[in-house]
Amino acid sequence: MTDQEPAERPPAGLPMIRAIAMPADANPNGDIFGGWLMSQMDLAGGSLAARVARGRCVTVSVDAMSFISPVKIGDEVSVYCTLVSTGRTSIKISVEAWRRVRITEEEYRVTKAVFTFVAIDAEGRKRPLISSED
Repeated sequence: MTDQEPAERPPAGLPMIRAIAMPADANPNGDIFGGWLMSQMDLAGGSLAARVARGRCVTVSVDAMSFISPVKIGDEVSVYCTLVSTGRTSIKISVEAWRRVRITEEEYRVTKAVFTFVAIDAEGRKRPLISSED
């Protein structure tokens, strides 16, 4: 894939978060650290998980993390989240990060993963999800 020909479009709707990749987040070659990108994804997924759980959640796993292309200093990173499933205490969320060179309109998917969160109580113990009927 080249920067001139985006092969896909971002998911419908607004991203959970947007951030600008800064020099402190990059290696000496100007590529953004995967750990910074993963933390942005965790923040976005955690925000959706808290809405679904109607309370505190923790990240318990990240499955199938794929880094597709690099993010450069100055790129705008948009993170989109989609609810995959819920269990008694857990929430699975598909998270995708997309980059946009700030002087263009084209966006490119840079990474994706499925994050699993667990709802917890004030003492940090698992708790059942609160349904919208409760």
